[in-house]
Amino acid sequence: MREIVIRENESGQRLDKFLAKYMALAPKSFFYKMMRKKNITLNGKKAQGKEQLKQGDVVKLFLSDETVEKFRPKQTVYARKKLDILYEDRHTLFVNKPAGMLSQKAKPSDQSLVEYLTAYLLESGQLTEEELRTFHPSVCNRLDRNTSGIVAAGKTLAALQTLSAMFRERSVRKYYLCLVYGVVSGEKKIRAFLTKDGRTNRVTVERKKETPNSGADISDGKESLIETEYRALRTDGEVTLLEVHLITGKTHQIRAHLAAEGYPIIGDYKYGNRDVNDIFRRKYGLTSQLLHSYRLCFPECEGELAELSGKEIKAPVPELFRKICADRGVM
Repeated sequence: MREIVIRENESGQRLDKFLAKYMALAPKSFFYKMMRKKNITLNGKKAQGKEQLKQGDVVKLFLSDETVEKFRPKQTVYARKKLDILYEDRHTLFVNKPAGMLSQKAKPSDQSLVEYLTAYLLESGQLTEEELRTFHPSVCNRLDRNTSGIVAAGKTLAALQTLSAMFRERSVRKYYLCLVYGVVSGEKKIRAFLTKDGRTNRVTVERKKETPNSGADISDGKESLIETEYRALRTDGEVTLLEVHLITGKTHQIRAHLAAEGYPIIGDYKYGNRDVNDIFRRKYGLTSQLLHSYRLCFPECEGELAELSGKEIKAPVPELFRKICADRGVM
């Protein structure tokens, strides 16, 4: 018999979901059969599987160790990598992701920020191998591989769920810095419609006549309304440093939206000006777009996120980004 006491990161989910994580190789039918036969119980009583688990609940498996271990996959070995941690508390962690690092895996063989974060939590004793079987820390927002800057992560299930919801609901204000080709002045809020081609991982942006209700974020599965604000900080008469407020958050939104406005980001070969990018590549060795998520502003928060209430988190600009802007006299 094996007794499992539900911990903080395991509460708030259905019993059958928990069991599917604890014995990930077992078919769902196995769990329901064992619950019917009372070989799996919850707090000493027969369970159905739909019960919501609470911290302190006791799940008992009247199964042999051989049976349990047969259904438990081998633990993953997580690669270690030093992280530039900007802020950390009991529930959350914010990392300054470098350009070139994936926020999340694109394919099973990838190593991403999620894996490095998991390794950090294991190494620092904030997470155990056993806890990892039923809860995986993860990121709450994603940046393109070649975009640098702030990525938020949840270290507990409650924080992960709440913080992810805040990003979805746009209650966190997100600001980026980017260097664009062209002379920009003042500030502007721009709106357009974005369509993504999943086959090429490329988006197109076009303006359309707006309907009276187009202020809402709409999507028919192919087309989404996007909103971006930008403010010119400094220009040398050829390139301009912008601060961008990302209102909606769609795939490649800033890159494609600014390019559609006639201000492509320096170093962006997908949406930018190849000739201009080649000049910066030869002169500076630039291989990624000069787009950096540098500031997050939080509203009043409660519960697990109380320590983030009213907080502003900033990420320093990467060295090469700063050098190029300094050489052009825009920073």
